[in-house]
Amino acid sequence: MPESIASLREARHPVRIVHLGLGAFHRAHQAWYTQLANDLGTEAGWGIAAFTGRSPAAAEALHAQGDVYTLIERSAFGDTATVIESISEAMPGTDHARWRAHFADPAVAVVTLTITEVGYRLGQHGGLDLSDPEVAGDILRVGAGEPAVTAPGRLADGLRQRMLAGAGPIAIVSCDNLSDNGGATRTAVLGIAGGELAHWIEQNVSFVSTMVDRITPATTADDRAIAERLIGATDAVPVITEPFSEWVLAGEFPAGRPAWDRVGARFVDDVAPFERRKLWLLNAAHSLLAYRGLLHGHSTVDEAMVDTDCADAVEQLWAEAREVLPFDDAELDRALEALRDRFGNPRIRHLLAQVAADGAKKLGPRIIDPVRARLAAGLSAGDAQLGVLAAWALHLTTDDRRDPLAGDLADALDGLGSSECAEAVLAFLAPDLTELAGRLAEQIEQLTVSYQGAPPA
Repeated sequence: MPESIASLREARHPVRIVHLGLGAFHRAHQAWYTQLANDLGTEAGWGIAAFTGRSPAAAEALHAQGDVYTLIERSAFGDTATVIESISEAMPGTDHARWRAHFADPAVAVVTLTITEVGYRLGQHGGLDLSDPEVAGDILRVGAGEPAVTAPGRLADGLRQRMLAGAGPIAIVSCDNLSDNGGATRTAVLGIAGGELAHWIEQNVSFVSTMVDRITPATTADDRAIAERLIGATDAVPVITEPFSEWVLAGEFPAGRPAWDRVGARFVDDVAPFERRKLWLLNAAHSLLAYRGLLHGHSTVDEAMVDTDCADAVEQLWAEAREVLPFDDAELDRALEALRDRFGNPRIRHLLAQVAADGAKKLGPRIIDPVRARLAAGLSAGDAQLGVLAAWALHLTTDDRRDPLAGDLADALDGLGSSECAEAVLAFLAPDLTELAGRLAEQIEQLTVSYQGAPPA
């Protein structure tokens, strides 16, 4: 009987980072970078106290095996395993006492977040959603010194403890796929805090923005067996990920940080161009492959990339996007070569149905924004960009649709001709671009003819 992975732990570093949102992505990304930085051995190690959101399951599973786990990097050619021990404590989010104690510890210098976009509790116009009853309750709870329930509230509560303890400045680092995520975090936290606490936060807390990228599929029973074979010990919660990883950060770390810059992370003055690069190259291509690939009957990204029609459309999309991205050819060539390898990896099953979900929310920053950028630069809208919108329009009329915000639009498209369909899609997504309806109608007509079984336009 193999021993537990807990026996493989070689060190338990002092906690200097607090993390909120203990899940697979954090363990494949920030915890992995921290492990690599600790492995340099150039300074005292950085341990992470990782808290779950609301469910204690991830913390309980990790704690049961000594807070150690296996990271399996899955390339097209095989698997490699690394034992990760940078998490020193895995705790449920309900452990308010430990949360507060770590924030009050001067040794803690960094707080990282992976709470998903909805966790910031922002309203339609970017401010904190004060109509949310849990947000309204947290404003009162933090003011009264009671434990909070929302992520912004928990951050404000922890910072209140740090202020009262005189523990000094700290950096909060958002690692979610949210534009200007550092600014969003600051807005959310200050929306909860008030008075003296808000003033202290403005003087002592840095909100770092980041761009993160690494595909992390769900772990299966087969993956647990693979982890045992690779490391010679049992692991109930290994993490599966692709070899590629990227982390771009912009902001100050007033109390210090791990040497992430020495193990692949990139520190820049402004993360916004890198966010656009990811949205307009990776995410936009994912949307193209999802809608076009599903119409072709494909189920995964790598399947769609083998289809010449899909692959050629992706290359055209990238050619259009690179004309309005502020990077030199060498950097864009490297980024695109990495994307071709990633998209073609048949051992990372990235489901098109998952990518296609919620297009009503995703297509604005992925497709509409580069179209606007091209028009502002005096270029055409781009046939590949409009082709994504056309494929989405057809997708909305199929049984594969998982797009609740577009439900009314989908109903309205039923039975419309290509011109009326194009007008309806642009009116929904980008009323300022309705002059493109004629060109979008042409794309819809071409796709309708191309795909056997597609609804008539």
